[in-house]
Amino acid sequence: MPTFRTLDDLGDVTGKVALVRVDFNLPMQDGAVTDDTRVRAAVPTILELADKGAKVLLLAHFGRPKGERVSTQSLSMVVNPVSAVLGREVMFVPEIAGDVVKQSIGILGNGGIAILENSRFWKGEEKNDPELAKAVAANADFYVNDAFSAAHRAHMTTEGLAHLLPAYAGRSMQAELEALEKALGNPVRPVAAVVGGAKVSSKLDVLTHLVTQVDHLIIGGGMANTFLAANDVDVGKSLCEHDLADTVRGILAAADSSGCTVHLPYDVVVSKEFAANPPSLRTCNVHEVAADEMILDVGPQATEALADVLKTCRTLVWNGPLGAFETEPFDTATVALARTAAALTKEGSLVSVAGGGDTVAALNHAGVAGDFSYVSTAGGAFLEWMEGKELPGVAALQI
Repeated sequence: MPTFRTLDDLGDVTGKVALVRVDFNLPMQDGAVTDDTRVRAAVPTILELADKGAKVLLLAHFGRPKGERVSTQSLSMVVNPVSAVLGREVMFVPEIAGDVVKQSIGILGNGGIAILENSRFWKGEEKNDPELAKAVAANADFYVNDAFSAAHRAHMTTEGLAHLLPAYAGRSMQAELEALEKALGNPVRPVAAVVGGAKVSSKLDVLTHLVTQVDHLIIGGGMANTFLAANDVDVGKSLCEHDLADTVRGILAAADSSGCTVHLPYDVVVSKEFAANPPSLRTCNVHEVAADEMILDVGPQATEALADVLKTCRTLVWNGPLGAFETEPFDTATVALARTAAALTKEGSLVSVAGGGDTVAALNHAGVAGDFSYVSTAGGAFLEWMEGKELPGVAALQI
């Protein structure tokens, strides 16, 4: 595993200024934060530094203001919610560099916490402008990145600053990197990957990379229909990307030469309409799907067989649901397999790492998100990691 400095490598930080990159791009409705998960993820790093006497300056982006000051995207809006989660007073600084920040640091006591303005108000943030990075770094002693979810972007606050100041991974970033290393970097074999979701086209790079990395690739969701169709199965009016048949055959051939077994459903849950508990609901073999039916979930026999596959594995990476899980009863396969993975994790026989927005929602729906070894809330960064790409914000932290 590449080596990173963590907070364990810090000496005495009393009175030192820490620039901490966090993900405070929070969902808002009517001016109020609707989900503070990202704030809670940053708490261990923020409080550890504050309790050791550092002056903690929090850097984050918020929305897409495109280099302009937009009042509705000011990070001043998250100060009270962040303060409530931390249980500490939090100062707001309307700049990210210069004298205003310098003066604020002077006011801030040792252990004090401040949120700097939305870094995307400056055009140089997304351009990774070295001059802006120097101006921001001038007010700090060291840099901590605790925002894995933004690590796939080479921006000033995620990549540029790491080259100008002593750089460390925060506790959330450290946990994420250690979990990912266990999942695909240096995993205990056999390794299984569950990849679901609507379209093969959105996960082509993931699939192409995974067949060279894992022992078992379990395909679910709408993309399973595209794989079935490429194998000359008539999928009726199911969601399917028929134009990708040759691409899918290429992925299957690559899997074959890498010794990766690809698992596709052989019984499926179908309906003539996509609605909750429709009257036309039935379970059938994949070769019995009628022309006016659509496949909406993996069937019970295939789900049981997939559970048996997981029981032979030691590591699992999961991204995407097996069926249209938001609508009952098409959540059945996802919930059943997630509960199997959770039980195997709890008994200590499986390391399970999951990530991506739909995946987190599906695991919460199944009531097992807390039982997986690690659940990543990072969407784009998690997918790019699954694609085998180097993440600039992570690479910049390597010693």
